[in-house]
Amino acid sequence: MPAPRLSLIVVTWNGRALLERCLPSVRAACPAWAEIVVVDNGSSDGTVAWLEETAPDVRVVALGENRGFCGGNNAGFAATAGEFALFLNNDVEVTPGWLGPLAEHMDAHPACAALQPKLLRHDVRTRFEYAGAAGGYLDRLGYPFTRGRLFDTLEDDAGQYDDARRVFWATGAALLVRRGAVEGAPFDERFFMHMEEIDLCWRLWRAGHEVWCVPSSVVYHIGGASLPHGDARKAYFNFRNNLLLLYKNLPTREWLRIFPQRAALDAVAALRALASGRPAEATAIARAYLD
Repeated sequence: MPAPRLSLIVVTWNGRALLERCLPSVRAACPAWAEIVVVDNGSSDGTVAWLEETAPDVRVVALGENRGFCGGNNAGFAATAGEFALFLNNDVEVTPGWLGPLAEHMDAHPACAALQPKLLRHDVRTRFEYAGAAGGYLDRLGYPFTRGRLFDTLEDDAGQYDDARRVFWATGAALLVRRGAVEGAPFDERFFMHMEEIDLCWRLWRAGHEVWCVPSSVVYHIGGASLPHGDARKAYFNFRNNLLLLYKNLPTREWLRIFPQRAALDAVAALRALASGRPAEATAIARAYLD
């Protein structure tokens, strides 16, 4: 039996409640040429048993430990063989027919190696969602932002970003990649979680490929399911992984130019966290630099 053309990979860790909420939409919108693979990172909430009982059409890859977003998705990628792999967060609700525009865009643009749909908030469905909105970029100092979101300010979706276009990075919350463009495992497991998709997209651009956002496909993202806003671990991964991202991908001369500026600005962020009564966040920023 030939492999499905597209493998939709969902990584979860103790996320049964989210799967119960979001997976039905994914299953209902899954065409015959695609498969759904759930990678369980050693959950203790009965996720695997629930999937086996209620979702027989879903293939389960059960890992014995929590390998994070990167390790879990790499395991799912290795367990599949389709032309395309789509990495989907377990807290994403999809819309009917959402896969069609993505596959059609890949077919029409052979240089495209990765793309994302439009991400809107699950609770306010007319507003862009933080994690990816309508495609991502990096500013001159390496801080990520998106069409539809600048820092913590989210725009309402009024169709202003409905044009498909090349972007610097596509969100890992709903990321479609062309298998042939990815060498080995797609994600660098040193990242564990956060910004690993920016690293992947940057590497794809460096290899001569393109990354796009296709807003004619729409999904709704709950967000904050792995680490909620304000969690010191989130600050740690964001600061550490952003530095790792730049160190890996910038030419040495550019890294040496940018790093002192980043260190100064991040020190200000740590001092602000202290002054605002968030000492754990300040410590997380310091740990990120030490690591």
